[in-house]
Amino acid sequence: MSSAPHNPPFRAEHIGSLLRPDELVKKRYAVADKSASPDELVPVEQKAIKEVVKLEQECGIHSITNGEYSRHQFWGTFFETLEGMEEVNMREGGYDQSIFRAYAPDVKSFMHAKTIPNSVTVATGKIKHTGKSSFLPEFEYLKTLLPESEWKNIKLTLTSPSWYHFRYGPKKAYVNGVYENDGEYFKDVAAAYQTELKILYDAGLRNGLVDDPNLAYFCSEAMLEGWKNDKENFQTADEQLQAYIKFYNDCLKRPDDFHMGIHLCRGNYIDGKHFSEGAYDRIAAKLFNDLNVSTYYLEYDTPRAGGFEPLKHLPKNKNVVLGVVTSKFPKLEDQKEMVERVYKAADYVAKGSGQSREEALQRLCVSPQCGFASHAEGNPLGYEDMKKKLQLVRSIADEVWPGQL
Repeated sequence: MSSAPHNPPFRAEHIGSLLRPDELVKKRYAVADKSASPDELVPVEQKAIKEVVKLEQECGIHSITNGEYSRHQFWGTFFETLEGMEEVNMREGGYDQSIFRAYAPDVKSFMHAKTIPNSVTVATGKIKHTGKSSFLPEFEYLKTLLPESEWKNIKLTLTSPSWYHFRYGPKKAYVNGVYENDGEYFKDVAAAYQTELKILYDAGLRNGLVDDPNLAYFCSEAMLEGWKNDKENFQTADEQLQAYIKFYNDCLKRPDDFHMGIHLCRGNYIDGKHFSEGAYDRIAAKLFNDLNVSTYYLEYDTPRAGGFEPLKHLPKNKNVVLGVVTSKFPKLEDQKEMVERVYKAADYVAKGSGQSREEALQRLCVSPQCGFASHAEGNPLGYEDMKKKLQLVRSIADEVWPGQL
């Protein structure tokens, strides 16, 4: 068994999205409503990215992202730009809203508010990558802001493979006649992911992070109860989770020097809203041992994520980034308390692997629990508040792992 990779991940991490300047948010909306041209957005976006990269560097963060400033929402437009995928919410006359899985935590929250998810994309034809990457321009621009020796540190957040599958009912992620079953759908999505990852790898990307709320929903008792009571389901929730893990593994095949992580959280919507609760205990053994990623970026800022006990299942060749600092609200955590939480987590990792605390600490890092702006409007805290949070993450890391990046 190989050892857990480092640099990336770094001891002081963050997930990806950062608060967007008002100028950028307003300009993107202006482009959307056609009161401004796309060309007008470019200089505003690039200026904002330059400034946020500088902020990350000033805070001692080495996994550099563009703050997701090139996107309106965290998942980007990967699926929307594949052949065969259609944004059916853009159709005149609407679409059949019964396709949704009503007990999926985010869908349930939207429906409770008498709304629907604002992006509804399904397969209306066979899925195929076009050969043009929607993520590549983000990476290429970041490369212009950093010396070549630091390109390997650039981190791109990638769309969850199940993003446009889990939220829909059984066999409703694709229209009748396009795919006979999930296996066919998964095979084509995985092929598209493989094309995407090859494009990014060939361009020099070595640090990817799948941003994935869906797997954490399998920790939610409310979701699991809804699943159990849904007579349309043709497999149990445990069977679906296992199917997703196999599907993700097919999507994420990659060279050994391509670090891949996955971020699980329970929702990070406008104003810091979350969608579900539930500890990792139900999924930890499968998640840590069966999913082919090197690093797990886990939400741990509130009791809704449970305790550190599931970390005893972490294999010796994998890392966990502990999201103990919240990105949802401005109140700053106590550094001493956060350091103690890191040590407590290390003790569970050590117990599970028969190691000392010091050995276990080498497979841990620290970060905010999620991004600061999964959606354009961002969470209810200010830019300076965000900066203080990132500085706190760096300070925690320096206390626990002195002298390490």
